[in-house]
Amino acid sequence: MPPAEGSNPVGHVTGRWQHRLDDGRIQCDLCPRYCRLHEGQRAFCFVRQRIGDQIQLTSYGKATGFCIDPIEKKPLNHFHPGTSVLSFGTAGCNLGCRFCQNWDISKAREVEKLSDSATPDQVAEAAIGAGCRSVAFTYNDPVIFAEYAIDVARACRKRGVKTVAVTAGYITPEARRDFFAEMDAANVDLKAFTDQFYHKLCFAELGPVLDTLRWLKHETNVWFEVTTLLIPTKNDSVEEIDRLCAWFVENLGPDVPLHFTAFHPDFKLTDVPHTPPETCRRAREQARRHGLRYVYTGNIHDSGGQSTYCVECGKVLIERDWYRLGTYQVKDGRCAGCGANVAGHFPDARPGDWGPRRRRLMIA
Repeated sequence: MPPAEGSNPVGHVTGRWQHRLDDGRIQCDLCPRYCRLHEGQRAFCFVRQRIGDQIQLTSYGKATGFCIDPIEKKPLNHFHPGTSVLSFGTAGCNLGCRFCQNWDISKAREVEKLSDSATPDQVAEAAIGAGCRSVAFTYNDPVIFAEYAIDVARACRKRGVKTVAVTAGYITPEARRDFFAEMDAANVDLKAFTDQFYHKLCFAELGPVLDTLRWLKHETNVWFEVTTLLIPTKNDSVEEIDRLCAWFVENLGPDVPLHFTAFHPDFKLTDVPHTPPETCRRAREQARRHGLRYVYTGNIHDSGGQSTYCVECGKVLIERDWYRLGTYQVKDGRCAGCGANVAGHFPDARPGDWGPRRRRLMIA
């Protein structure tokens, strides 16, 4: 079944990945939960519901609001630096993270009340009108509104606008081919590196996420970066970070950027303290010792840990202070000093100048 482009600008559309079971239920084949639904039941993500003989996406064309952000906030440090990105999400999520920092969106159950509306063409035109280089599907996981994200991405591609998926990578092999075929870049949230963490704190599994990461690296041209939120006593031990970094180098190579970001208490994990800045810095140094070339700290003030350096001469290539860029020494994707290649997408001689601003945008 093709995506729902043009069939219904706002509202319900038939889900693309599903099949009927022998017992009469219909199985959703979008994510590894494989929710099996009777009439009227909703999937774990809440936005997919069985209506009659089909599972429908009930949030097509709806969003919890549109904002213009710096691309570095996704975070993407090696994809059109300094440019602005039109960001939006919908409601619901296919993970159940107890520490969710966008829980008011991802756990939303009143889709109609929360949402603004926009067709794919309206989103693409709004990005152009606002001077945004790209559109990001973020705040909640775009996997659960894949039909809408695919249609928006296609509308953007027709107009020369890039698209970015900010995702946990919890998607089936059959769906990820269709979904990522339309994306230019992604940031994948690797929650931790133990099955126990995924089971207890996310109600999910680690394996499918690692499969997605390997597949992105070896089977696609999608530029992607990886983020791990470090939560004190949960996933921040020296041993776990070492295992994560060893797997990372072996399976993804040294050039995929890795971001270690600091946790703040939220949602159902308010009894855990903020991540100390030194934990993020320590994890960054561990990753560098394992051979990762581009490792960053996030959610802390650490210009040194957020800047990009040449892997050959050590020169500061892109200086960052929060989301504000300073020194910029990348030319044609290479170090302006020694000429070494810099992994990523750097199409311009000069970076954008959007800076740390965040602006709400009304579309429809």
